[in-house]
Amino acid sequence: MDRLADQAKAAISLLPDKIVYGEVTKILGLLIEIAGFGSGLSIGSMVHLRPEASGYAKETGGGRDIPCEVVGFRDGHALLMPFGTLEGVGLGCKAVIQDKAPVICPDESWLGRVINGMGEPIDGKGPLGQGAHPVKLKNKPPPPHQRQRMGGQLDLGVRAVNTFLATCQGQRMGIFSGSGVGKSVLLSMMARYTAADVSIIGLVGERGREVQEFLEDDLGVDGLARSVVVVATGDEPALMRRQAAYMTLALSEYFRDQNKKVLCLMDSVTRFAMAQREIGLSAGEPPTSKGYPPTTFGELSRLLERAGPGVAGAGSITGLFSVLVEGDDHNEPISDAVRGIVDGHIVMQREIADRGRYPAINILKSISRALPAALTDEQNAVIKRAKQVITSYEDMAELIRLGAYRKGSDLDVDEAIRLYPEIEEFLSQNKGESTLIEDGFERMAQILGMSYGNDFGGVSSFMPPELGVPGVGEPEDG
Repeated sequence: MDRLADQAKAAISLLPDKIVYGEVTKILGLLIEIAGFGSGLSIGSMVHLRPEASGYAKETGGGRDIPCEVVGFRDGHALLMPFGTLEGVGLGCKAVIQDKAPVICPDESWLGRVINGMGEPIDGKGPLGQGAHPVKLKNKPPPPHQRQRMGGQLDLGVRAVNTFLATCQGQRMGIFSGSGVGKSVLLSMMARYTAADVSIIGLVGERGREVQEFLEDDLGVDGLARSVVVVATGDEPALMRRQAAYMTLALSEYFRDQNKKVLCLMDSVTRFAMAQREIGLSAGEPPTSKGYPPTTFGELSRLLERAGPGVAGAGSITGLFSVLVEGDDHNEPISDAVRGIVDGHIVMQREIADRGRYPAINILKSISRALPAALTDEQNAVIKRAKQVITSYEDMAELIRLGAYRKGSDLDVDEAIRLYPEIEEFLSQNKGESTLIEDGFERMAQILGMSYGNDFGGVSSFMPPELGVPGVGEPEDG
């Protein structure tokens, strides 16, 4: 009974205090001008257009509300962009001003559901339950002086990430790659195998045909059961694509405030930036780097800063944000901006994918800013030694492939040639596999011939194998 009373109270609080009307005076592309609104509007305000349900408007869906957002002002008129199509909208169309900031009221029953950027279900499973606590879509991050520090390492189930790129609770990591290199599959593996309590997955600007494949093949029934998936496909308006990103962070904040360990996955931040570029240019902003207006980079910071540790008594949001690198140029503006905001980056390369190793992570170009503090001395010694071996091989890789390197010229290179195939096999992982953190370190130490899990106070005692002797142990299956 108390719960119903709280839900009713929340619903009543969302009702408008008054109704203010304006009217459409001009339409140019997806930009709408309205007048007659007085002083009741500001940037980001919501306005609902109400086409008359008659004639052509009726045939094209007239009579329905079309939500819009105020993106600017010009000559005393407000400039709007719609969240949907504008069929049926004409001059003089009524515009209803929403005087409250857009909010959602999620609860635990949202887990296992697929919704759009407006918080409406799109999975055919009926209406969503409504919680008692409204959450703003455009929330502010917690005050920096009140935030907790990052927690311990979060198990993501992916060997390469767990071992070489330790990700702590409340950390934000960027996944950088070109198209078709496998970042979506990597995100789905993390969502399925993570040790986090809840996964919030935002598919921003995704291909429509891939959504169902992602849900059924990549995420799976078990992964979906503890996730909420927010979808805005590439054919939807720019505002809806941007709104899906805000919705993803708002849901993450809700579960964080329930003292949950939340894994927030977004694919991709680049499409969020592209949507913001469309909005900014339509509102008359000047284009800067590669056509992105200045607000794009400000919005990126505001979005990504919402992830991270919560205040005392709350949980954390561990954010993994994919970045679609345009033209495989890892220094293009969005990649450069995101890399400067997040707490580490996972670089996926097409050359590695082309030779059949997935996930195609370049270990030497990737970094986690939680290291070395996130790991024990013994674990740090293992990854340091592994990186030395990989570096020795990569430095001579071209000569080795050409057959120009002579065995015995460099003992470190000879050892790297022997160990490299096993390390490559360790880094390769099918999407149906998962590996715990400790299992990954034990297996890597075994490949390198290092003792691991000894009784020397957590400090590794490295024992290099003799050259020419086969590596100690074979990589185990899975």
